[in-house]
Amino acid sequence: MSTNTSFTGVHLFHADCVAGMKANVTNESVDLVVTSPPYNLGIKYASYEDKLSTKEYLKWTASWAEEVRRCLKPDGSLFLNIAGSLKQPLLPHQVLTMLVEDLKLFHLQNTIHWIKSIAMPGEDGVERQRGHYKPINSERFVNDCHEFIFHLTPTGHTPLQRLDVGVPYADKSNIARWGHTEGKDLKCRGNTWFIPYRTITRRALDRPHPATFPTEVAAKCIKLHGKNGSSVVMDPFLGIGHTALAAAQCKVAGFIGFDIERAYIDVALAELHDLQTEVHLHADESS
Repeated sequence: MSTNTSFTGVHLFHADCVAGMKANVTNESVDLVVTSPPYNLGIKYASYEDKLSTKEYLKWTASWAEEVRRCLKPDGSLFLNIAGSLKQPLLPHQVLTMLVEDLKLFHLQNTIHWIKSIAMPGEDGVERQRGHYKPINSERFVNDCHEFIFHLTPTGHTPLQRLDVGVPYADKSNIARWGHTEGKDLKCRGNTWFIPYRTITRRALDRPHPATFPTEVAAKCIKLHGKNGSSVVMDPFLGIGHTALAAAQCKVAGFIGFDIERAYIDVALAELHDLQTEVHLHADESS
């Protein structure tokens, strides 16, 4: 049974997330979870073997998702970033089906498409690629430039602050034309988010983790859920701490993060230190 009843400030745990959540996070104490677990693509993490069978991967996913569901408040949100691969193109949908239909842990409330790169015309009318992607050398497949962010909630009725990630109207006459604008020059962004990776020149130093998402991805999820002045955010797969950085930037009340690799946590600690954020580090008691 978990022991802590509330979290204020940033708390990072060097621990397995399933055991860590069970030991430290009480029932219905977390407002939202933003996370990106390993995708089972054979990526070389420092301590995790990312090449389970599909059956083993789904079983492992169920184990951490059940803990997340226990920790979430009734009006909470889980923003789950996941992608498929050429070898496992159905994996995101298999995970979603298991969590929603088989285990009935969550309702799928929104599906957001994170676009990492897109070809679009500039002011001169010439199409150019914007953003970054890992190219595929193939005669059968096109380059994969997007990932899913599944917005999962306990009931399917979690209210959102859509305009907190809104965009201005291109045609300002629409502000007065439509009553629902209430005079605000903002409209819903929709479910397609173009968020490119920043350009890096030193792979090992600038991105010392093999699979990260930009801080902006997590920040938009946190802002969309809202209640940031009082909310507690959790990331079971902290990595180098981009969700923690986003939570600090959004000035949430509390953040909880878990990772089994201390080297990744050390990177997160350094980044948070640069933001002058106080961090509580909890060591893995089993190590």
